Amino acid sequence: MAKPGYRLALLATVLALLVVLLGAYTRLTHAGLGCPDWPGCYGFIAVPSSEAQLAHAQAHFPEHPVQAQKGWSEMVHRYCAGSLALLVGLLGMQAWRRHGRDGEPFRLPLILLGVIVAQAAFGMWTVTLKLWPQVVTTHLLGGFTTLSLLLLLSLRLSGALAPLPGISSKLRRWALVSLVLVIGQIALGGWVSANYAAMACTDFPLCQGRWLPDADFANAFHLTQHIGPNYLGGHLDSEARTAIHLTHRAGACLLSLVLLGLAWRLRAEGHGRLALAVAAALGLQVMLGVSNVVLHLPLVVAVAHNAGGAILLMTLVGVNYRLRAVPAPRSAVARRHWRPHLPVLWSGK
Repeated sequence: MAKPGYRLALLATVLALLVVLLGAYTRLTHAGLGCPDWPGCYGFIAVPSSEAQLAHAQAHFPEHPVQAQKGWSEMVHRYCAGSLALLVGLLGMQAWRRHGRDGEPFRLPLILLGVIVAQAAFGMWTVTLKLWPQVVTTHLLGGFTTLSLLLLLSLRLSGALAPLPGISSKLRRWALVSLVLVIGQIALGGWVSANYAAMACTDFPLCQGRWLPDADFANAFHLTQHIGPNYLGGHLDSEARTAIHLTHRAGACLLSLVLLGLAWRLRAEGHGRLALAVAAALGLQVMLGVSNVVLHLPLVVAVAHNAGGAILLMTLVGVNYRLRAVPAPRSAVARRHWRPHLPVLWSGK
């Protein structure tokens, strides 16, 4: 039986996924500075539209003329992120109120609350530091972290997942390494996006018609870029962007091999559905990544590639949870009436 807060956590998880995708859409449409201030937009709670509001915006932000479409992309993202913060706050309050009851998560909702507060700060710095790549990438990772923790909370509150029997320690380690590599690849993807390096290579599997084009790896990952300039469009030269793109490709190849190995081991140990989930999420993401290059980064495919990264991360979080789940304590009444109920996706059979 689901514990109190399960539906709220599930709703927050869905909203977190939407916020991640809206953030991707905002970056890909170059709308990250659609509103040059924070938390409002040119000093208003919505994008300026009236003559008086437009005059105010022109007077106070002369270097940032109002572009309504970009402004609304940014503000819708902020509205959804604010709504998510409220839901996480409610989950934190509920955890505090129910602290000490059997099987009720306490630390995880509070950690989530701390992550949301940090995300709000990085959202502000993304604007005030004019898309500084380090902040943009960290903000993106924070969004995926929020999504992962909310999924984990939903799984813990679902009350429907029994622990899998006979899991080897080697399989658990492989799954954990896979999860770490997925997080690393998402960070690389964020660095690609923050430095506008997605189109540094416009062919596949070659890059600029060669296997090893000229690439400047030293400046590609130079983390002490100056704070101050407007980073919209990126400041790195073409060779540095090529190095970032190539590193992301190399990471994708390594991750694919590791995840295929994980899927094989899951199937070998009798967890066919988990293996299929991993293989399907990987296949979808690889297909979208290649499509981004050969189709020259169409917006729909690029946003879908971000969604694919989120799905792959959620799949690995789910797999690790299933491999490491322990039986929850049950009351005498619950033991008399309990029957195992395994959802199809994570049943492991």
